[in-house]
Amino acid sequence: MSGPHTPSEDSATDVVRWAAFSCVLVPVVLLWYGTSLAGATGTALGLAAVTAVCRVLLRQSERGATRLRQEERHGPSPRRRGRHHRTGTGAHRGGRHTGGNTPVG
Repeated sequence: MSGPHTPSEDSATDVVRWAAFSCVLVPVVLLWYGTSLAGATGTALGLAAVTAVCRVLLRQSERGATRLRQEERHGPSPRRRGRHHRTGTGAHRGGRHTGGNTPVG
């Protein structure tokens, strides 16, 4: 990443580093205390999977927070209107039509 880092980005990076360190440390400790190699390997793979998912979620959260800060400073981006901010009157989107010869009953 280029540019200045915010404290939240640095703390997220630190969390991921500690998690990666634990992915190595925990299986070593398990082996030291007599757990089988298969058990320690399974634990390492499980921790690595959880770490990867957490890293992805942290990055998404950082991007969302950055986008929110930019919108607060500069207003919403015109290309990303969202679901309820479409242009037009809405007459061409279907829905109920009133009037006419609709039978009741």
